Amino acid sequence: MTKYLKTADMEWYKQRVIISMLFVAAAFIVLFVRLFYLQVIKGDELRRLSENNRIRLQSTDPPRGLIFDRNGVLLVDNRPSFDLSIILKDAKPVKETIRKLSKYIHVSESELTAKIASAKHSSPYKPIVLKQDIGRDMLAAVEVRKYDLPGIGVNVKPRRHYINKHRAAHLIGYLGEISSGELKSSKYSELKQGDFIGKFGVEKAFESFLRGKRGGRQVEVNVMGQVVSVLKTVDARPGKNIFLTIDHILQKQAEVLLKDVAGAVVAMDPENGHILALASSPPFDQNIFVDGMSHEQWEALISNPFRPMENKAIQGEYPPASTFKIITAIAGLEEGIIDDNFIIYCPGHYKYGNRIYRCWKRGGHGNVDLVKALAESCDVYFYQVGQKLTIDRLASYATACGLGSPTGINLDQEAEGLIPTSAWKRRRTGISWQGGETLSVAIGQGYNLVTPLQMVVLTAAVANGGIRYKPLILKEIKTAEGKTIISGERQSIGQLPISKQTLARVNKCLWEVVNHPKGTGRIARIDGIDVSGKTGTAQLVKRRDDDTESEADISDHLKDHAWFVSYAPSVDPKIAVAVIVEHGEHGSSAAAPIARDIMRTYLKKDEYDRHLRLAANPSMRITIKDKTQTGEKDAIQRSM
Repeated sequence: MTKYLKTADMEWYKQRVIISMLFVAAAFIVLFVRLFYLQVIKGDELRRLSENNRIRLQSTDPPRGLIFDRNGVLLVDNRPSFDLSIILKDAKPVKETIRKLSKYIHVSESELTAKIASAKHSSPYKPIVLKQDIGRDMLAAVEVRKYDLPGIGVNVKPRRHYINKHRAAHLIGYLGEISSGELKSSKYSELKQGDFIGKFGVEKAFESFLRGKRGGRQVEVNVMGQVVSVLKTVDARPGKNIFLTIDHILQKQAEVLLKDVAGAVVAMDPENGHILALASSPPFDQNIFVDGMSHEQWEALISNPFRPMENKAIQGEYPPASTFKIITAIAGLEEGIIDDNFIIYCPGHYKYGNRIYRCWKRGGHGNVDLVKALAESCDVYFYQVGQKLTIDRLASYATACGLGSPTGINLDQEAEGLIPTSAWKRRRTGISWQGGETLSVAIGQGYNLVTPLQMVVLTAAVANGGIRYKPLILKEIKTAEGKTIISGERQSIGQLPISKQTLARVNKCLWEVVNHPKGTGRIARIDGIDVSGKTGTAQLVKRRDDDTESEADISDHLKDHAWFVSYAPSVDPKIAVAVIVEHGEHGSSAAAPIARDIMRTYLKKDEYDRHLRLAANPSMRITIKDKTQTGEKDAIQRSM
């Protein structure tokens, strides 16, 4: 019995040992499997997470390329911006950290929480920007309490700065935050949410050059996510610097002359197509697009009836008015309709069919040849030339002279304008072209639409012997070290359909416009410099033939637009200018003085030097401004 019991005890212990060993073996197997899973299967990921707790990669934004004028004057720069951000992995407990931060910087918890919520799909190790471009007070509040704010950091980034508020705003353009749609484009593959890119003007046209290449650094952080050492750095590569063709003094002068009016000025070098000034009024402050604008500021911009966001120099489409008579004269001469014997009598009106077409001068111009017709802008003369040409022949010359199509300037959203034909009207309205409509087109009214840029290209071609040059805004692109990588080269885009003899006669007529005692552009004369040009008054509202309503009684928004196109010197010209003043009424009084001052500033060294001194000494501005607003305006009134 005792032996049996001993054998039973032995079996019981043996079973216990086997069971225990099985448990131990199972535990080792589980442990081995877990170790295998962690070290082999999940090893790379866990190693990365471990490194992220200690070693992290931080990207470095590149400085955007600078923008200069043709003489190397800095127009657009970068400034340091301090951006407040949070790394969620380091900021635990996040709610408590946000509560403290809100108290220290006086920003509501809801606003900070909303910023985090908007980046809910972001990596917990990626900084989320809570507030951009914080001021010194907020920066100091964060820095002195940084040990009480785990995961909160301040990053320094280069931020765009437009040095002279409003200067060349429509030409230079502005930056804006990249959109989700743009991020999907291969064109912006290197960018990320929150980056800024060119949205308009030169900033957009040369985005790939200005952008630069992002850099980075490998840093070691402590348990609070604060950098304790920098392990490795890859420097960001700055963007290329852009040198424009504009002259900052001339650009400033154009903007001053357009102050308080809506319109545009374009100045161009006739010999190479360089744009010397391109101003559109009213302007806007580009900095608000980078720094952020309120809803009220945006509403004020888009609801302004004078359309400050429109680049009127290239997007504004206007009836060319009497500046179109240059085209009618060219077509008439080339087609043999106008010659030395083509003299008409202007009694102040012209009867066509059962309608009377008025000349701007109610008393008439008397006997008129081509020189007098252009110098005094006789409508009756060009009514008859247009009637003989017919609309399609007239349109073919206008199109060949570059009107009704984009010039090809390297800027977005350039308007085409419109040169009507009989086929165009039938397609558009289903109605045949009427002969009386040709008379209106011949003097630049009717369906005609052009841009100021198209008109300056045409004027420059008339001035330089007939070559139409593509408008250039880029002089050169340089690296940050100063090496030129691209130079803007003049490019012919066509030849005027005009013989040397015709061109000489047209040039003589345009000289008479300014220099004849009765020339409509005589206010544009400059002492010591021969000026040629053509005035224009674009009628916006059709008036009855017997309408005796005073111009003073017409609402401002219905008043005529004022044109003046010109070049100087008349022989071997150095500058061509086109000016449009919306609702300025008369080209002779509203637009011609602006063109005159632009040309005088550019061509007269003493005038140019005066503006250089003005730029260097702001205290001189009041005196010069007062003279411009009194003496110049008085002179204009006396000439009328």
